[in-house]
Amino acid sequence: MTRLGNKTCLITGAASGLGRSLALAAAARGSALVLTDIAAEGLERTAQEIRELGGEVRLAQPVDVTDYEAVQALAGAVHTELGSVDLLMNVAGVSAWGPVDRLTHEHWRRMVDVNLMGPIHMIEAFVPPMIKAGRGGHLVNVSSAAGLFGLPWHAAYSASKFGLRGVSEVLRFDLRQHRIGVSLVCPGAIDTPLVGTVDIVGIDRSSPRAQRVVEAFTRHAVSPDRAARLILHGVERNRYMIYTSRDIQVGHWVQRVFPPPYDFTMRALNWTWTRFADRHA
Repeated sequence: MTRLGNKTCLITGAASGLGRSLALAAAARGSALVLTDIAAEGLERTAQEIRELGGEVRLAQPVDVTDYEAVQALAGAVHTELGSVDLLMNVAGVSAWGPVDRLTHEHWRRMVDVNLMGPIHMIEAFVPPMIKAGRGGHLVNVSSAAGLFGLPWHAAYSASKFGLRGVSEVLRFDLRQHRIGVSLVCPGAIDTPLVGTVDIVGIDRSSPRAQRVVEAFTRHAVSPDRAARLILHGVERNRYMIYTSRDIQVGHWVQRVFPPPYDFTMRALNWTWTRFADRHA
């Protein structure tokens, strides 16, 4: 896939943040869109905005990607009305951080259900029809820097994001014979609503120090619009690994070719986070 024009593109998590920006950017490139998100009102706003800008939204339907039957129902509607999609972008996700002794079973379960099983449900429902259609296509899975690095307090989140990375690594070879490309997006900081909703277990987010940390993260983050442009640029060039910030790309290179600085950095981050937690819990 070298161009998105005249392609049918399905995007999850399209109500806000990166999903919304990807929908706007894909529409600007001439894609016909199928949009979904669990947030019905935000999804409708995205669809309406795209239509007002002259883009084509063929279907915008609220769906909880953790609900297998709901995803299958969406797939039935899409394939009956529109046929198979050409591009599937798994963007929807949630995040929770915390030391392992404070994470609850619900934290682990939700990370895996939304961030890993959600994309798997979409892959099950939409990739086999892509294969059968024989037109080729592309699959985009949004992982995270936490799908590359052992970031402190990210065990539950990383379980889901490393899992999605593993699925993508296999499918990029399995789907090659069908001319279906696979891209794994590993963003660093992106200034999306997820920043304000991350569940940091054991930290009082209302404390001034915690607020300063969030503000520092936001200043460092790239905008979702810029991240969307970088992702689509990578998709159009059939790149497997797509980064949205240079620091993650460089860090991943260092991790692979010269592990000691990576090990030192992860230990230092863990020490810093632990001291912060002890002071501001």
